[in-house]
Formats: sequence, structure tokens, C-alpha cells
Amino acid sequence: MSEERIVRYTIQEIREKRAKGELKSQTDWARVDALTDADIEAAMRADPDWQDDLDPDWENAVLVIPPSKTPISIRLDDDVLSFFKAGGAGYQKRINAVLRSYMTHTRKRRAKRKPDAAE
Repeated sequence: MSEERIVRYTIQEIREKRAKGELKSQTDWARVDALTDADIEAAMRADPDWQDDLDPDWENAVLVIPPSKTPISIRLDDDVLSFFKAGGAGYQKRINAVLRSYMTHTRKRRAKRKPDAAE
């Protein structure tokens, strides 16, 4: 896509354009509202992206709200950073995941070592 065609709007500008009727949804909401559960299931069965997820089991689903992030500067060994970067985009998320795992396991070990206050 040409850089010349990229347009950026703030959320406030989008809200103003919607209020003025300048931005209209391209979704046919009347057609979507008219779909029955059977129509939706038939469309899912016809879609190859849904083949393995037609009957998801949500029984053990857990709502996870990600914590906020704080930008910091950290010094890492070159080989450690290279290892994570070699995995491609998202290397900072992977580093965070490793640190989170360490934190979780350390907390569990510490909790096991503390004497029970009820005794």
C-alpha cells in the first residue's frame, strides 16, 4: 500500500466523523442480526479456519486481564538478547514471559517454606 494513501485519525476525530455521518459502517448489520444459530454454524463448518474449533470447550476458560507494562532500560548479555531476538518479533514479550515464570515459581517456593500462621 502506498504511504500516500495512509490516513491517520485520533479516536476523537473518528467520533466526530461518526457523529457527522461521515463514517459509515460497511457491515450489513441487518443481515447479521437476521442470522440464526444454524446459519452461523453452517458458515463455520464451511470455513476451513474453523475446522478444528467447531465445538470449543469453555468450561476451564479463565479471564486474564494483562497487567500494565512499565518501560524500563535493562542490560542483558549479548548472547541472551541474541537468543531471544533470533525467535523473531515479540522477543520482549518472550523475555517478559520467562521473567514471569521465574517470578511465579519463586513465589510458590517461598510460600511453601513459610510456616503456617494458623498453627
